[in-house]
Amino acid sequence: MSLEFAVIGSTGKTGRRVADLLEARGHRVRRLARRTTPVFDWEHPEHWAAALQGVDRLYAAYVPDLAAPGSEAAITRLAEVAHEAGVQRIVLLSGRGEDGARRCEDILLASTVPATIVRASWFAQNFTEGVLSDAAVTGVLALPAGDVREPFVDVDDVAAVAVEALTGAGPDHEHRVHEVTGPESLTFAEIAVMLSETTGREIVYVPMGFDEFHAAIAAEDGEDVATLLTELCRETLDGRNVLPTDGVRAALGRAPRGVRSVLAAAATASTPTPTPAS
Repeated sequence: MSLEFAVIGSTGKTGRRVADLLEARGHRVRRLARRTTPVFDWEHPEHWAAALQGVDRLYAAYVPDLAAPGSEAAITRLAEVAHEAGVQRIVLLSGRGEDGARRCEDILLASTVPATIVRASWFAQNFTEGVLSDAAVTGVLALPAGDVREPFVDVDDVAAVAVEALTGAGPDHEHRVHEVTGPESLTFAEIAVMLSETTGREIVYVPMGFDEFHAAIAAEDGEDVATLLTELCRETLDGRNVLPTDGVRAALGRAPRGVRSVLAAAATASTPTPTPAS
């Protein structure tokens, strides 16, 4: 029997990759987001039942982050609606080292729907297509991270693990946490050096204080976003996540891709192909 998959957050970093991988394997995929039909908006649970009707397996990436206020209530409600809709498995994206995310994990794992957690470290793609990608333009990578090390993970690896969890045999994945990281821990100063080498532009890392970081984000994106990002940095960049895991290898049978490979691939993709002379 053919399964119906759905991806909540299908326009995000992981969601679009998960949806693309599922479709490449020949699966039917319902892409869900705020502007899709059917619509799925985390702030409007009255639409969730219609969005999940007929779905067998579900991938969910919560926006803005599982550490944000309201996430626990949202995940509780999602589990209830998914159960009522007959969803057979949920795979939830989670953040490594986040206390709020861990509470959401516990809620889902204790629910009536078989669930799998993909708990990820900081994304390597944050430097190429995310909130930190402007460093390649400004030449400055500024964060309240000091000299802490982080095992940045390739988002393509995260998506591949999520797809394996969605499509694999139940006993191997249900009620399990896949904690995924990259192969090595790097400082943000080392990331700046790699960015300089792969982009051909000089990029320097500038460590900031938390208050300074909060003020800079608030000026651009508002107080709520600034508070969330500042507290996420304070929580996850305190050294608790410094050690890499073997989560990618355990799930996929291969080593994770390193940051340098991610940055080099992004730089190559963004370089225009020369037009042959006529």
